[in-house]
Amino acid sequence: MKIEHVALLVEDPVEVVRWYERHLGMRIARAGGAPSFTHFLADSDGTVLLEVYRNDRLKVPDYRAMDPLLLHVAFATDRVDEERARLLQAGATAAGEVEVTPLGDRVATLRDPWGLAIQLAQRRQPMLAR
Repeated sequence: MKIEHVALLVEDPVEVVRWYERHLGMRIARAGGAPSFTHFLADSDGTVLLEVYRNDRLKVPDYRAMDPLLLHVAFATDRVDEERARLLQAGATAAGEVEVTPLGDRVATLRDPWGLAIQLAQRRQPMLAR
């Protein structure tokens, strides 16, 4: 089987979608209206989906209070430093500096404007075909 999507409960799906489209290159694959405003966002290759939605019966997680190692959405890039700087200008906040892992990968962790952790990953050896 192949993973279709990962779902994220957010307070304002429409604003999250706008930011992810504009700054992370995602596009709407499917969208619904009230009350959940569910959107499925496709990555640049159209092979991975994120679902963002609201559900007034549930409490939105306090993403800012969560350690980024507990939950983050990782984006592959060949330009960690440039993308990090660009996202900081767009309203993201730093959750540390650019780091080099023992395997030689360069990673940077930020938070989107709603506190969800985003990781930028420049792999020394790509893990997936792009």
